[in-house]
Amino acid sequence: MSKKVQSAYRPNYAVFPGDTLRETIEAYGMSQAELAERTGRPYKTISEIITGKASITAETALQFERVLSVPASFWNNLERNYQEARARMKEEEHLQAKVAWLKNFPVKQLVKLGWVPRQEELLKQMQALLNFFGVAGIEEWDALWKTPQAAYRKSEAFKSSPYATAAWLRKGEVDAAAIQCKPHDAAAFEDALSKIRTLTTKPPDSFATQMVKLCAETGVAVTFVPELPGTRVYGVTRWLNPNKALIQLSLRGKSDDHLWFTFFHEAGHILYHGKREVFIEEKGKQESKAEQEADRYAQDLLIPSSEYKAFLAGNKYDNASISSLAKKIGIAPGIVVGRLQHERVIPYSKGNSLKSQFRLAIAEA
Repeated sequence: MSKKVQSAYRPNYAVFPGDTLRETIEAYGMSQAELAERTGRPYKTISEIITGKASITAETALQFERVLSVPASFWNNLERNYQEARARMKEEEHLQAKVAWLKNFPVKQLVKLGWVPRQEELLKQMQALLNFFGVAGIEEWDALWKTPQAAYRKSEAFKSSPYATAAWLRKGEVDAAAIQCKPHDAAAFEDALSKIRTLTTKPPDSFATQMVKLCAETGVAVTFVPELPGTRVYGVTRWLNPNKALIQLSLRGKSDDHLWFTFFHEAGHILYHGKREVFIEEKGKQESKAEQEADRYAQDLLIPSSEYKAFLAGNKYDNASISSLAKKIGIAPGIVVGRLQHERVIPYSKGNSLKSQFRLAIAEA
């Protein structure tokens, strides 16, 4: 259950430095003209500081310290806090006029998942969401996520629900930033994939941590991010920088065949396709040449072509035969079932008892 986060108290007004200066010199029985003479500042400058037309500079703060015996740090802090408060109030006024933007996002789900803190006021909830995305405002969010130049807009999944999909993608960035990776090494990554293939028969609490660690050693961050309402994404591959790639999995589909095929499909993109491209795998997607290449890579790595052809030639697709093939080639039987179903060799109603349903278990791991 999410907990309401108590933020630091910020008054909705700005303490005006000019008022404090005026009160201070009045306590000394000093006029503005005398203060100007004692500090060596023009009378106009002192007058404008008191009326709010000019700021207290670091140099002026030192002069006030000498004349008024009030530390320069006090005047500097007063000015800084005043300017920050003014800027914050101006920003809040700007955001308040656009608070309806918040309704585009599945905020309740984001709070429930702990991605953003719950706030009672809509304006503060909006600010928390902007903090989550790491942007200063709505205009900056639009520039990163909605412009024609944004890499994600090529995806039908992003077009169908841009706000929820953007939140899902952003969570992958946040999680990946916490994974320490070595510089990318393609050969080492390919070797790691062979080791990860042997983990398909293991339970989630065993393989999830191991696959993340193995990939991190080769410059690839792997994250498991639950799908959000309105999204239709299975996984995404992208490069966070030239030495660090990201494979983000949604666990959509819930069963082991979906998970493992999606993971090795994304791995295929890293091995064979450009670092500037973003590949989002989604429901009902029309496959490009790159997607077809990634499909073939995943299929052949999981089930070698020669073994698969020999199995099909035997024309026996019962659970015992499927389990025997899976054991022979060292993978989970659910993966074999998934491919047979996908290629319409068997109906989707057959063989499902051989699949493992572990979506929640992976998320917890």
